Amino acid sequence: MLVLEYKVKGKQQQYQAIDEAIRTTQFIRNKAIRLWMDTPKEQKVDKIALNNYSTGLRKEFGFVKDLNSMACQSATERAWLSIARFYDNCKSKKSGKKGFPRFQKDNRSVEYKTSGWSLHPTKRRITFTDKKGIGEVKLLGKWDIHTYPVKSIKRVRLVRKADGYYCQFAVDIEIKPEQRTGNGEIGLDVGLEFFYSDSNGYHEENPRFLKKAEKAIKHAQRQIYKKQKGKNQRRKARQRYAKKHLRVNRQRNEHAKRVARNLCKANAFVAYENLNVKGMVKNHCLAKSINDVAWSLFRRWLEYFAVKFGTTVVAVNPRMTSQKCSDCGAIVKKSLSTRTHKCSCRCEIQRDVNAAINILNLARQARLGHNRSNATGLATSTLVGESLLEQVARKNVESPGFTSKRATAMF
Repeated sequence: MLVLEYKVKGKQQQYQAIDEAIRTTQFIRNKAIRLWMDTPKEQKVDKIALNNYSTGLRKEFGFVKDLNSMACQSATERAWLSIARFYDNCKSKKSGKKGFPRFQKDNRSVEYKTSGWSLHPTKRRITFTDKKGIGEVKLLGKWDIHTYPVKSIKRVRLVRKADGYYCQFAVDIEIKPEQRTGNGEIGLDVGLEFFYSDSNGYHEENPRFLKKAEKAIKHAQRQIYKKQKGKNQRRKARQRYAKKHLRVNRQRNEHAKRVARNLCKANAFVAYENLNVKGMVKNHCLAKSINDVAWSLFRRWLEYFAVKFGTTVVAVNPRMTSQKCSDCGAIVKKSLSTRTHKCSCRCEIQRDVNAAINILNLARQARLGHNRSNATGLATSTLVGESLLEQVARKNVESPGFTSKRATAMF
């Protein structure tokens, strides 16, 4: 699936109608979660039962009936996704919280399937045909939605963001491969000092987008509490604050996408660390910096462009890669503050470059031993030092859902 995003331009009453459709979607999802909670264990509640429940809600509530029937089904599908994820986590005996389904309070989107909307022949306008009153809105953007047939559009989603409303199209197409410019092999060691260090000795600078914008964000946050609750000025202050966070989020996406594309375009084999980012952010001293560098986002884009350029990517267990000498294989213990690797074999090299070389060597061993990759996000990554069961258990977490041509929220 390819996601194309357009800015929506309409009248104020149309924006209010979109908000009403979004609230209705949240209502249906929460009612479906409540049905699942209240149903005895002896009775089975599955995806089909929730879809049938949405039909009952349409008969009971008039504002639900005004929403397109397939949009109502999409809302119950969201509820079922959260329930199914909870079941999967329990079956796989995931450590920690299992993700018990919660009621949603801040839904920001409504999703239509193949009905409830129609594109203008120029494909620069879209009309929503249900009874919510959205009507026809303009689509502002450069993406080539007019080059795809309407039948290939499987989902249409209206999203409310800090700077306005957007329309996203999920287009069912095959990713067209592109020609690589090189056939090199490279190992990557991500970090906080540098965004990544590779096995060739190159260091990609850490952009630190949040740190650069933190002063302005804190100032905008203070302005919120200086305004009286319920007043229009407080709402505007909150909107200014949200826009600054949205800008940082977009900067991270564009940076991760650009770097991942360049790496996959220039190399036929890329090895990277299989980091447990969720566990690492529990360190409150480093959590903000880890979230700012966005390692997980970079990995998703790396796997996406690996498919596009036919690059093989391999995830490596990073255990001891910083302590092991890349020249002789000896273990040289060092603290995080020690940034230079010095070994008795006279190997003296920057710590992260040494780790990147070790990651590349481990990936080469995995390629020769197993010949597996996670380039498509569907196969299991080759993780050196882990069992096949552990690899399969994390497959669903590692694999991205939809991919986008730009840094958009994913379906």
